[in-house]
Amino acid sequence: MKIDLGGKLAIVSGSTAGIGLGISQSLAEAGATVVVIGRDAGKVEQALASIREKVPAAQLRGLTADLGTADGAQKLFAAEPRADILVNNLGIFDAVDFFEAPDSEWTRFYEVNVISGVRLARHYVPAMVEQGWGRVIFLSSESGVATPADMINYGVTKSANLAVSHGLAKRLAGTGVTVNAILPGPTFTDGLQDMLKDAAAESGRSLRDEADAFVLKARPTSIIQRVADVEEVAHLVTYIASPLSSATTGAALRVDGGVVDSLTI
Repeated sequence: MKIDLGGKLAIVSGSTAGIGLGISQSLAEAGATVVVIGRDAGKVEQALASIREKVPAAQLRGLTADLGTADGAQKLFAAEPRADILVNNLGIFDAVDFFEAPDSEWTRFYEVNVISGVRLARHYVPAMVEQGWGRVIFLSSESGVATPADMINYGVTKSANLAVSHGLAKRLAGTGVTVNAILPGPTFTDGLQDMLKDAAAESGRSLRDEADAFVLKARPTSIIQRVADVEEVAHLVTYIASPLSSATTGAALRVDGGVVDSLTI
């Protein structure tokens, strides 16, 4: 099986680090032209350099924009009016107690984690329908199914991603455009490493060992009993972005290491 995305233009939101960067690299390896987007120009350039180091022939474009805002989305639309593949990866997370999170925090999470993807899909999907082919992928989370007690507002937004992707898939029935959601579990990203660095310093363990210990403690249902690598998530996204996945739409696809203890989703 060979995944060939040559001639396809992919837009990946929140793609200067973590899962978004890994997805961008994987899509580039498959031959897609990838638009890497972030709020900080320096980080965008670093991300482009990182991908080119591993994929010298990568076809890349970079854009500095805050896609958590309407103005940032308009900047993207002006620079990149069309796309074949849209990966709505942009997201924020934080551990905050339900009773300590004000309305403004709920609104901030919803704007970034949900509305940003809605805006982008609303803009890019009509042209995909016109050409009879397209891929829209929302990055949800196992937290969208099993809402964590310490990140309820985050979990709610990830549940919303599932609802939007499933409903949009039905709206686009028969068009050749598929819409799916990916549900990663704990993944060894920059963000997770930052969250665990104090714990690692206290325990004397490496960040990787600390991350694996976190999974065993915070997600004891994990079947793989470890944190996932970014590449393991990115490879699933690349398959779903490809022509090979034409019969997969409206799905919630888990790459959570078995954290969700269920026969469905």
